[in-house]
Amino acid sequence: MAKTSLKAKRRSKLKKSIRGKLHGTAQRPRLSVFRSNKHIYAQLIDDVAGHTLASASTQDDSMGSGTPIEQGGAVGKLIAQRAKDASIDTVTFDRNGYRYHGRVKALADGAREGGLQF
Repeated sequence: MAKTSLKAKRRSKLKKSIRGKLHGTAQRPRLSVFRSNKHIYAQLIDDVAGHTLASASTQDDSMGSGTPIEQGGAVGKLIAQRAKDASIDTVTFDRNGYRYHGRVKALADGAREGGLQF
């Protein structure tokens, strides 16, 4: 039986608390962030229909190299561009239990630079 770290338990609890208050619609989707040790991912999610409207990550072909924070900003700009292509300009930001710091903050700032409002 695998033990769950205290960090993972804390994040899971925060995630459930946040998701109870946030939901995305087609007009104002939820911008969900997932952070792994190597990559960062962002999705625009319509919770009513249960569909992903757009996504971006550091694994996309158009992504270059750089520091993780620079890559987070680039993913934010890329998701903002894909949102504009899908005629979406406002979103609800879901940090998914992660601190608003570092790569997550860089992604949010990049999305704002790209024209998303939240």
